[in-house]
Amino acid sequence: MRFTRRTAAILIAATLAVSAAGHAAAEDKYPSHPVTLIVPQAAGGANDTIARIVAQKLGEQMGQTFVVDNRPGAGGNVGTAQAARAKPDGYTLLLTVNSAQVINPALYKSTGFDPVKDFEPITPVATAGYVLVANKNFAPNNVAELIKAAKAQPGKIAISSAGNGTLNHLIGEMLQKEAGIQQMHVPYKGSAASMNDLIAGQVQVSVQSLPSSLQFIKAGTVKVLGVVNEKRVSALPDAPTIGETIKGFGSTPWYGVLAPRGTPKEIVARLQTEIGKALDDADVKSRLDGVGCEPFKSSPDQFAALIKSDLPKWAKIVKESGATVD
Repeated sequence: MRFTRRTAAILIAATLAVSAAGHAAAEDKYPSHPVTLIVPQAAGGANDTIARIVAQKLGEQMGQTFVVDNRPGAGGNVGTAQAARAKPDGYTLLLTVNSAQVINPALYKSTGFDPVKDFEPITPVATAGYVLVANKNFAPNNVAELIKAAKAQPGKIAISSAGNGTLNHLIGEMLQKEAGIQQMHVPYKGSAASMNDLIAGQVQVSVQSLPSSLQFIKAGTVKVLGVVNEKRVSALPDAPTIGETIKGFGSTPWYGVLAPRGTPKEIVARLQTEIGKALDDADVKSRLDGVGCEPFKSSPDQFAALIKSDLPKWAKIVKESGATVD
C-alpha cells in the first residue's frame, strides 16, 4: 500500500479514536481501586465525622473503598498541601472545612497551597453546628455571664481550641473582639484532646463542633453557653445563639470535597453526582442530623464561587479580629 498524506491522516485519526475510547473506558471504570479522602484535621472532630459518614455511603454506591486519611497539622495546612500535590487522577480527594480553605490564607504567611489555583472544587457536603461550651462546674451559664466574669479577671479564663489557626481558635478570637474581653487561649492537637481537658476542668471554656461535643452535652459533662451559628440548631433547639447576646455575631462552617487541579472533568462530575446522591439518602441525612450537621450541596461552579467569595470576607474578619498564627 502506497503511504500517502491521506493514509497518514486515516491512521492518525484511527489512533486517536482508539486512545479516546480507551480513555473513556478507563473513566467508566472509575474508581477501579480504593480512593483516599484526606481530612486535614485529627480524628474525632466535625470534619472527620462528616468524612466517615460520606465515605461509607460513597463506597456502597460506587463499589470501592473510600479511605479516610487524617493528616492534621498547622490548622489544616499540612493535609491540604498534601492533597494539592497529589496525582490528579480522582484517587486522592480532600474533604475540608472552610477554615482551612478560605481562612488560613489570611492567617498564615504561607499555607503551602493556593486555595483556588491548586484545586478542582467538587461540591460542599454539609454545614455543622458549633457551640461555646464550658466545664459543668464553671460558674457562668450563658454568654452574658461569661463576658461579666472575663471582664472581672482579664486573661484568667482558659479557652481551648483544636489548635492554632483552627476554626475553633478563630471563633474564640472573634468572640473576644466582639465582646471586648481577654481570655487565655490553650491550643491542643485536635478537638478530642481539647474536649478531654475541658471535661477534666483543665480549661474552663471551649469552642467545639457539635459532632465532637453533642454526646458530652447530652450526658451533662459539659454545658452550652451559646451557639456559634447565625441561627439556633435543630440538635439543641433551646440553646440560644451567641448572636442573641452579641448582636451580629455568628458563623456557620461548611465542609466540602475538592480534587487536585487537573483532575478530569468527567471524574469531578461523577463524584459530584454520587456525593449528591449520598446526601439525599435518608440514612445519611439521619446520621448527619444526629451529630448536629445538615447536608449542603451545589455544583462545582457554585462551590468554586463560594470559595472565591469567602476568601475576602474572611480576610476582613481575620484582620478586624487581630487573630494571627505566624
